[in-house]
Amino acid sequence: MKLTENFSLAEFKCKSGAVTPNEIVLKLTELAEQLQILRDHTQKPIRINSGYRSPEHNASIGGVRNSQHTQGTAADIVVIGQSPQETREVIEKLIASGKMKEGGIGSYDSFTHYDIRGYKARWEG
Repeated sequence: MKLTENFSLAEFKCKSGAVTPNEIVLKLTELAEQLQILRDHTQKPIRINSGYRSPEHNASIGGVRNSQHTQGTAADIVVIGQSPQETREVIEKLIASGKMKEGGIGSYDSFTHYDIRGYKARWEG
């Protein structure tokens, strides 16, 4: 199932194989729309390392309780050809210009976390 021009639901599905509830699919669609804005801006492909996580899978990998991933509102991404810090900076600029939704941004060694929680949260991993 295609969510946007460049993103499909399969990219966001739980790695454990857990079923993605319909209400989560709606949130993943909203998240994919935001990531499409980033992709269109950078003109670079985006790999989704982690999207939706069932609560059980999230716990099994040591994810934080009440993770945005369990709500279908977060993705850990890699913009091909950009460092996680560069990706973070681009997202910050797109949020500041009103093009992307405010949310959480975390930069790690090999990926960037972005979520659409609706308020600003920032951290380094």
